[in-house]
Amino acid sequence: MISYIRGPLTEIDEDMIVVEAGAVGYNIRVPLSVLEGLPAIGKEVRIYTYLQVREDAMSLYGFLSRQDLKMFKKLLGVSGIGPKGALGLLSVMGPDALRLAVLSGDAKAIAKAPGIGSKTAQRIILDLKDKISVDRFLPAAAARLERSDGGDGLSEAGKEAVEALIALGYSPMEAARAVGKTEISPEMTGEEVLRASLKHLAF
Repeated sequence: MISYIRGPLTEIDEDMIVVEAGAVGYNIRVPLSVLEGLPAIGKEVRIYTYLQVREDAMSLYGFLSRQDLKMFKKLLGVSGIGPKGALGLLSVMGPDALRLAVLSGDAKAIAKAPGIGSKTAQRIILDLKDKISVDRFLPAAAARLERSDGGDGLSEAGKEAVEALIALGYSPMEAARAVGKTEISPEMTGEEVLRASLKHLAF
């Protein structure tokens, strides 16, 4: 119904902002990741929104990019996750950290969010793992990859390498950057990509 709202940022609260558009101030609930990326009060901002309509209330939830809004909507598609739970999860982890946690199967990290137990975390991983692309975090690797079928995207070997590095104790972003700097050929195995990626990490 409402794709986005653009206008001057007039208020910032703990989990809500107010954006003025067309002489109307819109209350928009946002995760911490949005609060950290906002401009100063009075500056123009564009917030991509999701409108929740209930019998007793209408609530707007907002994000700074369409990709993050899509992540929010994906979470709402998981059984047992509502807007409040999805927002809380994205506040604790941030959209990119959540994507990488899902790809690496890191249920413990997801379960740290309020109201998200281990079973719900596993359900999130199960439901979303095939719906999230590693290519968002590894643009360099994806661009260099030459696939024999002429398709797009990162190889399974690259994904395996990211997961292996995280299992070894590296942060999701460290793993993503290391694999992103690695020249990946279609013939490489996950182990070969892993070994090559380790060269880009400081010990």
